[in-house]
Amino acid sequence: MLLRRFYHDTIAQASYMLGCQATGEALIIDPNRDIDLYIQAAEREGVRITGVTETHIHADFVSGAYELAQRTGAQLYLSGAGPADWQYAFAAAANAILLHDGDLIKVGNVRVNVLHTPGHTPEHIAFLVTDAAHTEQPIGVFTGDFVFVGDVGRPDLLERAAGIAGTMEAGASQLFHSLQRFKQLPDHLQIWPGHGAGSACGRALGAVPQTTLGYERLTNWALQIDDEQEFVANVLRDQPTPPPYFAQMKRINKLGPALRPSALPAALTLNDLQHLRESGVQLVDARSAPLYASGHIPGSINIPVGDAFVTWAGWLLSYAQPIALIAEPETWHRLHTELLIIGLDNLVGLGAPALIAAWQAAGEPLTTFARQPAERVYAELQQRDATLVDVRTPSEYASGHLPQSQNIPLGQLAMRLNEIPRDRPVLVYCQSGGRSPIAASLLTANGWSQVQEMCDGFAGWQAARYPTSAQSMLS
Repeated sequence: MLLRRFYHDTIAQASYMLGCQATGEALIIDPNRDIDLYIQAAEREGVRITGVTETHIHADFVSGAYELAQRTGAQLYLSGAGPADWQYAFAAAANAILLHDGDLIKVGNVRVNVLHTPGHTPEHIAFLVTDAAHTEQPIGVFTGDFVFVGDVGRPDLLERAAGIAGTMEAGASQLFHSLQRFKQLPDHLQIWPGHGAGSACGRALGAVPQTTLGYERLTNWALQIDDEQEFVANVLRDQPTPPPYFAQMKRINKLGPALRPSALPAALTLNDLQHLRESGVQLVDARSAPLYASGHIPGSINIPVGDAFVTWAGWLLSYAQPIALIAEPETWHRLHTELLIIGLDNLVGLGAPALIAAWQAAGEPLTTFARQPAERVYAELQQRDATLVDVRTPSEYASGHLPQSQNIPLGQLAMRLNEIPRDRPVLVYCQSGGRSPIAASLLTANGWSQVQEMCDGFAGWQAARYPTSAQSMLS
C-alpha cells in the first residue's frame, strides 16, 4: 500500500494519494484545485491515477476532483448519501459513480469501504482502508471533516455559511450518532483528517498530521460525551464566524467547479491600470504593510503576501467584480494559485511595484497613513481624541482592549464602515500588527483621511503596561 499526504498550509487542508504498488493504481482523496500537484506525485511514484473522490461538498476551497478526473481519465466517485436537495448537481454529466454506506472501492489490493458519516454535512462520507494483501483488519480511515485531531467537524456551516436555516441542531444530532457508530471501530485505526490547525472547519483542531481512534478516545472532547443533548450544546458553542466565501464554495462545489484558468493574466501597463480603476476593479496591493502605508494608489487595499493572503482575500474580495494585483513578479504565480483555490477566478491583471512609481511620475497622487508603535500612540491619545477600532475577534476583545475602543472584527469591517465617524482621527489596532494594516487600507480606500494604525498592536500596548479595558487612560 502507498500513502502520500499533501498539505496546503494557507487553508490548513489535507488531501491524499492512496495507492497499490503491486498494480500501480492510485486513488486521490479530497484534491484541491492545484491538480498538477497530484499528477506530478503520481509520476514520481510510478502509479496511475485510476480514481478520484472526496468526502463531502467542501466549503473552504474549490474542489479539484472533477477536473483531476477529467485530466487523467480516472473514475470520479462522489457521495450519493444524504437528502435529495443536497446532492452533486453535476454527477451525471461527469459520469460519476455515486457512493453510499457500505459501498466498496478497490485500488488494486487495497479495499476502501464507504461509511456514511453525516453531521458536518448531510452527505459526508469517510473511507475505511484495508491493505488486503497483508491483513483483513483495516489500517485507517480518511475522515475528511468528520473527525479531526482533537476536534470534530462543525455542524453549523450549512446554516451559518450557506444560509440553509434550521440545520445546525439537526446536523449536531447527526454528528453525535455518527460518532457513536465510529467509536465501535478498533482503537488501532489511524485517522487521516481533512484539515489541521488553523482551519475554520472546526473549533480547535490539532496540529499533528494524523492520530488514532484510540488516542482520540482519550483526548478528543467529542468522543467523551455520551449524552446527545450535552454534545449538541457543546459542538455548537463558540464556533468562530465562518468567512463569507464559504457560501460561494458550497455553491460552486455543489453545482460543479469550472475548469481553472490555465495562464497568468497579462502584466499591467499604466494605461491598463487607469482604465481598470475607472471600470471598478478591485485593486489589491500585496506589498508589505510598511511599503503600502508609505504610499499606495488611491482605492487599493492591502493584503500582503503571506499565509494569511488567501484568508483575507476570501473575506474581503467580491466574486462579482474583477481583481487586479500589485506584487513582486516572483509572487504572481503563487498569488494567482491562492485566488484560484477559493474560486476567485476573476483576476484580470498583474502589476509590479514599479507601476506605483509610474503612477506617481505621471502626476497622480498617492495615499498614505501613519504606522505608530504603542508608545507613540499612547502619547498622542493624551493630547487628542480619536475613534479607536479594535479589529480582533470578539473573544480577543473580551479578554482585554484599549479603553473606549469599539470592536469591529476585520472580516466585518467593510460591511460596518458606517459605524466609524469620518470627521475625526481613527486609530485601528489588532493583536500584533498583522490585521490592522489591512483594516487601515480599507478605511483609506473608502475615503477616511485621518487614519493611524498601531503597528505593534495590543501586544505592544500590554507590554508597555498601559491601561486596558475599563481602566482610565489618564495617569
